[in-house]
Amino acid sequence: MSHDRAHGHSAAATAEWRDHANQALAQAGHRAGGARAAVIGALATQDCCRTAQDLFDGIRAHGKAVGIASVYRILDLLVGQRLVLRLDLGDGVSRFEPALPDGHHHHHLVCVGCNLVTPFEDPALEQAIHATGERSSFAVSEHDVVLRGRCPDCRES
Repeated sequence: MSHDRAHGHSAAATAEWRDHANQALAQAGHRAGGARAAVIGALATQDCCRTAQDLFDGIRAHGKAVGIASVYRILDLLVGQRLVLRLDLGDGVSRFEPALPDGHHHHHLVCVGCNLVTPFEDPALEQAIHATGERSSFAVSEHDVVLRGRCPDCRES
């Protein structure tokens, strides 16, 4: 799959996710609404994980009147429906990103100096994870990898 965004999800994949999320929620009996559309739209345009506050700020910057409580409630619904991944990168703040229908994902580099989060992909790492599962007779259904260290700017200072 080609990627239009550096190390993140492709624009086509996130558009597909948006349609998939809306359809899955409708099939589960959840009514469509402006707040839900705004949160799903914000998630679909991101290239890596974002906090609920980041999503809220982005939605408000686009002139949409959505409350922060609604953002959290919708994120909880999306996580519960396995449409969004909730990530804990070790700083006590949950971050969220789309769970793409095809299973494509990336992992994260986190700077312990400035908290910069950078997505990365590594096909050899993916193979190693699944090979480890097979050697252990364990069917790996999902995983996330977070590597912590110092970004180039923090290493220089």
